[in-house]
Amino acid sequence: MSFTREQLFERLAAFEYQAERPARYVIAFSGGLDSSVLAHALSGSDVPVLAVHIDHGLQDESGDWSRHCEAFAESLGIEFQCRKVAVQLESGKGPEASARDARYNALHAELGPGDWLLSAHHREDQAETLLLNLVRGTGPAGIAGIGAVRRFGPGWLVRPLLYFDRADLKAYAESHAINWIDDPSNSDKRFDRNFLRHEILPRLKTRWPDIATRLQRSALHASEATSLLIDLAKIDLEALGGRTERLPIGALLDLSRHRQKNLIRYSLRMCGLTVPTALQLDNILDQVLRAREDAQPQVRWSGGSARRYRSGLYLLPDELDVTLPEGPISGSKVRLGGGLGTLSFEPGVERGLDPHLVGPKLRLAARKGGEKIRLDGQSHTKKLKKLLQEEGIVPWMRDRVPLIYSGDELVAVGDLWVAAEAAASPGVGIRWTDRPALH
Repeated sequence: MSFTREQLFERLAAFEYQAERPARYVIAFSGGLDSSVLAHALSGSDVPVLAVHIDHGLQDESGDWSRHCEAFAESLGIEFQCRKVAVQLESGKGPEASARDARYNALHAELGPGDWLLSAHHREDQAETLLLNLVRGTGPAGIAGIGAVRRFGPGWLVRPLLYFDRADLKAYAESHAINWIDDPSNSDKRFDRNFLRHEILPRLKTRWPDIATRLQRSALHASEATSLLIDLAKIDLEALGGRTERLPIGALLDLSRHRQKNLIRYSLRMCGLTVPTALQLDNILDQVLRAREDAQPQVRWSGGSARRYRSGLYLLPDELDVTLPEGPISGSKVRLGGGLGTLSFEPGVERGLDPHLVGPKLRLAARKGGEKIRLDGQSHTKKLKKLLQEEGIVPWMRDRVPLIYSGDELVAVGDLWVAAEAAASPGVGIRWTDRPALH
């Protein structure tokens, strides 16, 4: 299949049945062959186009590449933005994954409502991804490879070139005298993807010339299977109460082992947590689900953890061991970090914190033991430890509930309680969002 501008717009129009009509096309523009062809073919679109180049700062030539991309976009009459990012090479994910994370975070920040982020992945990229995931021992979601369209922030991530070969794109570039950047790192066979690209796929093509098309077909089949697994997980989750961060163990154990795994994987993704390895998932089923009700077992992995408390399986970030931040509260929002969410202060609620207390004396503190508070409608103070126990707060969160002081006086405990002497009508409401489950 040859590549033409008309075919690109036909493909984009077809995606509108899955996504809303685009407010703007935002091209992930590296300046390489694929994204250069995409940008060229999009020039003259009746939808506004923005080319965003991400400078990772990992190559000596990155400045020259940025200038090339800007000049190319200008020649096409396309709006251009260059964003420099700091790649966290010490993250342990490897340079490719770290650069990808930094790139997508920057692109995410560029999107507005209804924007389409266009990535120039093509059919060989899909084949490489499938093979790479197979080598890693992935499941159906990994075999599905690169999806053509999905939600991305306030907009959509769309890959309109997935059904075209690189040879088709190169022929288009040469016929339009397009100059593109050749990143030397793409030839470094120390990277797994490059090894597959330069050593394995060419050999497979000598035996099966249409191997990329065959692998793409397999990816589509796996994508359909993955969608069915997601549908099943949604059905099971609704039957179990609909809380992704806390699954009832009794009802979970009534499911088959395969459905248990499927539901846990789905719930973790919905919580924004990484999925554990197959062995770690087996440990969750064998060591956590089947532990005594009075035990508190835990399985941890990079990016998440699973704990049992009483009859619940709790899915949590692995950052909960960090210390709760302490100090003055300035502004209407306080980000707690470590997966603990955000505290927001919202005036004008029916009953809340006395507005006169909200000021320079207001500060955040962690629980140290011995704290007492008197609640509305009660004549005596109670120990905070006892209140947390009576409320059924899970043990690992009792020391992570943020305490709010005005001077030396404890005036609120997260969004759970406001001290009687610190309450007012109307008052300032306290909301604790994006937090782990407390009950």
